[in-house]
Amino acid sequence: MKDMKVFSSWSGGKESCLACYKALSEGFDVSYLLNFISEDGTRSRAHGISSDLLVLQAEAIGIPIIQVKSTWESYEAKFKEAAAGLKKEGVEGGIFGDIDLPEHKEWVDRVCSEAEVASIEPLWGIEPIEILKAFVNTGFKAIVIKVKADLFGEDWLGREINMQFINDLPKDIHPCGEHGEYHTFVLDGPLFQRRIEITEAEKKLKDGSWLLDILGYRLGEK
Repeated sequence: MKDMKVFSSWSGGKESCLACYKALSEGFDVSYLLNFISEDGTRSRAHGISSDLLVLQAEAIGIPIIQVKSTWESYEAKFKEAAAGLKKEGVEGGIFGDIDLPEHKEWVDRVCSEAEVASIEPLWGIEPIEILKAFVNTGFKAIVIKVKADLFGEDWLGREINMQFINDLPKDIHPCGEHGEYHTFVLDGPLFQRRIEITEAEKKLKDGSWLLDILGYRLGEK
């Protein structure tokens, strides 16, 4: 498995970032970040992050990002098409940030098998609270960009993922937000060559969720 050329399934959030970091630490050659965006190309399919901001994040990390336009209906077909295309470039597997939802892992295993690439899950089976602590203790910096409004107030938007955040989380949710309770965006950490600085953001309530729409950003020095 060492030196295997792989892509990292990328959302810009904490799990995809930590999974990618662990894969690199274990000797995988992470050659690409694979990210799915809306049909009009403006937002990420998973978390609604500006596609340009994700490109800047990839630049800060130093791994090229591949952005694929899709609808939810075409997502699986587009995923397999992208994986097959990367396979022609010598990519043998994909890194994913799943933790403990069997239906997620089953989907990943199936579509990767059909695309004839290996599915690699560095975080699978680790206690969610331990994943959060590892993310913080490894030195990553991330903020909350989306929360379900029936679980969190708008004051949670923009909060840094740190030990205080972990302690303040409601006890009756998945600690990592695996059911969509909250989403994050990573600004800095050991994976990054430069850090991302946010210069302008706006809070919005949309479809039952509070969103932090990041409007202004730039690369900063470490």
